[in-house]
Amino acid sequence: MLVIWKSVIFAAVQTNEYSNINNCSSSVRKFILLGFSYTWEIQILLFSVFSGTYILTLTGNLCIICAVLWYHQLQTPMYILLANFSFLEIWFITSTVPNMLANFLSETNTISVSGCFLQFYFFFSLGTTETFFLSAMAFDRYLAICRPLHYPTVMTVQRCIGIGSGCWMCGFLYFLLPIYLISQLPFCCPNTIDHFLCDPGPLIKLSCVPAPATEIICAIYNSVLIFSTLFFITSSYTLVIRAVLRVPSAEGRHKAFSTCGSHLAVVSLFYGSIMVVYVSPTAGNPAGIQKYVTLFYSVLTPLVNPLIYSLRNKEMKMTLRKL
Repeated sequence: MLVIWKSVIFAAVQTNEYSNINNCSSSVRKFILLGFSYTWEIQILLFSVFSGTYILTLTGNLCIICAVLWYHQLQTPMYILLANFSFLEIWFITSTVPNMLANFLSETNTISVSGCFLQFYFFFSLGTTETFFLSAMAFDRYLAICRPLHYPTVMTVQRCIGIGSGCWMCGFLYFLLPIYLISQLPFCCPNTIDHFLCDPGPLIKLSCVPAPATEIICAIYNSVLIFSTLFFITSSYTLVIRAVLRVPSAEGRHKAFSTCGSHLAVVSLFYGSIMVVYVSPTAGNPAGIQKYVTLFYSVLTPLVNPLIYSLRNKEMKMTLRKL
């Protein structure tokens, strides 16, 4: 008899827990972004630092865009791609920093489920577009240095605009399936995300049910994108370096290395950080490391990109002085 009562109580407890999970799942209409939980004084300091970073990023990238638009000598394929890249960086940092700044001054730090997935979609689509633009810029430098006689006919302004449009379109289509799969997961309480943005790893961990298939699909999508574009970029610059080493003029070698060096610096910063977070399956990344590395490539990289391109390029420096 005692065994029967124990079984009934155990079944009731299980049913009650299951019912609570279901109720909690159905009531989740928003997430809480923990962000950087420090004292109020440090929160204000971080707000000031990231506000300044955001303003400097917008200013630097807008200067590059204005320079390319207003000065005819910069309206070449290389600088058209650079202006697109700067425009991309403005939206890339805007997809995360304004919400993060608002959370520094807020006590709730909440974001709606629809707002969370909207941020998720734009952040990852813009990041994917960035990998395609870095590949297009590497291909442009390969043609300019390794095929200089064919460059004017192959890389025309119209073709450059077509390549840029393709980068934008492919970037915003690539992650539709992983985002759709994650959005279909049932979410349970606690609805707290140990991050400053909606990232796939923390979102999958909030699911009421295990989702190994979704996690593996996300890892495959990330790995294919990162390694294919990185292989294309490194192959292009390997051919560029081989061609530059054959240039008899020291000045010519210096100019070629200066241009390619800035591109390689951006590639190293961006790919080095995203590989730490997104190459392995999302469950294998500690939340703390993921949060700070994401901060590096989503906030710091857009800030230094205009500095790298302007300081390493004489034409851009001269035009920015005029501007």
